[in-house]
Amino acid sequence: MDPPFLHELAKDAIATHPSDTAKVINHIVTNLTATYGTKHINPRQDEWVFNNAGGAMGGMYIIHASVTEYIFIFGTPLGTEGHTGRLTVDDYFHILEGEQWAYAPPSLKKEASRVYGPGSVHHLRRGQVKQYKMHENCFALEYARGWILPLLPFGLADGLTSTLDIPTLWNTAYITAREVTRNLLAGKI
Repeated sequence: MDPPFLHELAKDAIATHPSDTAKVINHIVTNLTATYGTKHINPRQDEWVFNNAGGAMGGMYIIHASVTEYIFIFGTPLGTEGHTGRLTVDDYFHILEGEQWAYAPPSLKKEASRVYGPGSVHHLRRGQVKQYKMHENCFALEYARGWILPLLPFGLADGLTSTLDIPTLWNTAYITAREVTRNLLAGKI
């Protein structure tokens, strides 16, 4: 999948459906399904789970998961903040609604005094680490490219060590395994 294509798709969805995140998400999923097919895209738009990772909490809808890529919607109407994790992938966080801030030491200010708003992309390069904050009503299309499997401990650890939310961990693991397996069977690594 192509980061510039996903960026244009996110911007088109926002322009077509301003102030309606549900329609923005539907627009994205409909277009991804038309482009890549149901072998690679999870069309179940009601299949949301909680996600706790790096101290941040929100809702997550897994659109695509394979060994080398994932696409999901992450966000919350309440706001959250946390640690990005030191990822083994390039991560593209396309803001669909709301705003995100980022911070990395040794600076004493938020990243380049930049606010990531609707239509912008926060690109976290492989190996980078930051603190981030998503304000109220912030949702994003997140795309990661690289070796995905080492990310699973980061994505699941808070559920095992902090929230102890075993049903959510089970659902997240089940959906992820189902989508990775579907993609492997379709020849997508």
